[in-house]
Parts: sequence; C-alpha cells; structure tokens
Amino acid sequence: MLNNILTQEECQQMTALIKQSETIVITCHQNPDGDALGASLGWAEYLRVVFGKEAQIFIPDQYPDYLQWMPNTQKIVRFDKFQQGCEWTLKNCDLIFCLDFNTASRVDQMQQALCASPAKKVLIDHHPNPDVDAVLTVSRPKASSTCELIFRLVWQMGGFEQLEKNFAIPVYCGMMTDTGGFTYNSNDPDIFFIIGELLTKHINKDKIYRNVFHNFSEDRIRLMGYVMYQSLVVDSERHASFFTLTRDILKKFNFVKGDAEGLVNMPLQIKGHKLSISLREDTEKDNTIWVSLRSVDQFPCNEMAAQFFNGGGHLNASGGRLFCSMDEAINITKSAILAFEKQLK
Repeated sequence: MLNNILTQEECQQMTALIKQSETIVITCHQNPDGDALGASLGWAEYLRVVFGKEAQIFIPDQYPDYLQWMPNTQKIVRFDKFQQGCEWTLKNCDLIFCLDFNTASRVDQMQQALCASPAKKVLIDHHPNPDVDAVLTVSRPKASSTCELIFRLVWQMGGFEQLEKNFAIPVYCGMMTDTGGFTYNSNDPDIFFIIGELLTKHINKDKIYRNVFHNFSEDRIRLMGYVMYQSLVVDSERHASFFTLTRDILKKFNFVKGDAEGLVNMPLQIKGHKLSISLREDTEKDNTIWVSLRSVDQFPCNEMAAQFFNGGGHLNASGGRLFCSMDEAINITKSAILAFEKQLK
C-alpha cells in the first residue's frame, strides 16, 4: 500500500480547487519528454473521468515524434503555434496545473503568460528547489518521475478504479522514460507496486517500450552510429565522455525532434564509465547548445549542470543550455570534467 503524499487538508484543498474551477489548463516544460507529456495526459484523463472537467493541455513547443502514439495527443495545443489563443485562455482560466517543472523559466516563451495569469496554480513536480507561485505545491524530488506523483495523487484522492488505458498508458510511459526503462532512479519498491496496478488496466508494457525505444527512423540509427564512431570523445582516465551534434551533422542525418533521445546514455555502457555528456546545437537559434548529462552511482549530474551549464535536474540525469559556439561549449565541458575529477576517478 502506498503512503499518502498529501495531508488531509491538502487533499481537501486539491479536490476543492478542481471542483470550483470551470476552465482548467495543464502545462509542462519546453521540449516536453515522456514524463511531461505522460503526466499531462494522465492528469487530464483523471480530471475528465472523475471530475467531469475537460482540461486543456498547453505545451511550449514541439514534442518528439516517438511520443505521438500516446492516447489523446491530438488534444495537445502548442503555445508556439497558437500563442494568441493560449494567452487568452491563460488570462481567463480558473486553475493551472504546472507539471514536471520547478521554475517558470522552464516553460520558455510561455513564461510571461503563465506568470501573468491570475488563475490559481498547482505545482506537481519531482525536481528539487520548487520556485513557482502556487497555492498548492506537490514537490517530491525523490520520486522517480512526475508520472509517479500523478499516480500517487490519483491513488490517494480516489478514482483509480474508474480509470482505464487512457490514464494508465501515458503514466506508465512517463515513469518508464524518466528512469531509462527502469534502469536508474527506480529502486523504490513502490514503483513496482504502481507498475503492477497500472497493468491491471490491461496495458501492453512491452509494446509501450517498443513504441518509445524501438521506433526510430533509419536516419536516427545512422546518426547513432556516427556519434559512437566519429563524435564521441572518451576521457578514460576520468571515466567520462562527451559528444557533439552540430547543426550541419543534424541536417546531414535529417534530424527531427526526438532523434537525439537516449544517445547520451549509450557511452555509460563503457566499463567503469561514470559520466556522459551530450552537446547539441539548436537547429534554429545561433550560439545555443543544449546539454544533457547522465551518470551512474553517486556522481552528481545536477551539481555539474548547475555549475557549468546553466541547468539542473536529478543526481543521475540532468540538463542545461549554453549560449556560445560549439568550440566554447567543448572547452566548458572539458573544464567541468576536470573540476569534478576527484568524484569521477
């Protein structure tokens, strides 16, 4: 049996906020991943089935192609494509659920409209140091994913028995993707209790895995080969590596959003490796480098991301962004590895 994550007063407050609201919006961070989308879709389904509320899901920008198969993705509205309508709704809605981000800056171009909205806000997230002006904050940094928190909330508040595949599929997908297929940040036995309960909804977890991890184009597979053979720089002495993905290379391999997903995990297959870093040029903005970090054991990706890459995240999975050329980003990355040399050896 799962422990409650809300006090009785918080549970009553959450229920009251939902019942009293006519127009509800669900938001998540830019470059939404499986956890952000899964939490948004799962929570929207819960609000619809249990409370009779048709929440609108606004995301800042495009999500990866390999997640388009999830149920109800056709209802998602992209802020970057329908900015005027989204801004009007955010200005006039009653309640906003902020999922899978700890600070408003993570919604990027949607930040101004989100912060200016007079609607009450509820934050549900598993990243450390929450900094959103919310009437209710559900922050559990030790959780595997925001989807895990969504399940726990539904379990505590009631209504799980009423829900079916359209809830279970995105929630399972989000938990799976945010733990790398349950290979990191997933040692809590409660996670597997949750999986067991989701399976009672007759989801096909093997197919979900294939849809996410075995659903790439030929170009993506060839990009993976290029990264591992040509681009990967290995620092054997410090058990670390990094690779670059320039705009020219991305164009050569017909890059679409999501094609870089999972590449940063692959160098961790090297025996004794502790840290892997991906540096990817933005395909549209000059001097913008997206940084992904993955590690094993107790190496603190989040500390390195905060100190060197304007980012943060979790112990073993973090991200950030640099505003410089790729050559400068490489030098920063080398400096970061040297700075954390003692923890890498």
